[in-house]
Amino acid sequence: MKRVLLVLCLSLIAVEAQAISRYTSTSMSCGEVQATVRRDGAALLRYRSERNPSILRYDRYVADRRFCKSDESAETVFVPTADRSCPVRRCERVDPDDRFLILRD
Repeated sequence: MKRVLLVLCLSLIAVEAQAISRYTSTSMSCGEVQATVRRDGAALLRYRSERNPSILRYDRYVADRRFCKSDESAETVFVPTADRSCPVRRCERVDPDDRFLILRD
């Protein structure tokens, strides 16, 4: 019985990891990127580095803070798209000391 539960738990983890969609942001317009992230909740966006085009960059972008861990917040960053640099949100770890200073002011 323990083996069955272990296998079931591990399979759920594997399914969750495969659930996120992957897109190439430079083949989409900014509006398409934002609509895709909003629709999916979270998506992997990949693009070539502007400084060194041989390097492929990617990260997980989210619709809002609900898709981040409890110690993260959704910060606005920019990714290249077919038409311009596009604002999207990415989960960033929050330093508890910084949060205390902001709330104190």
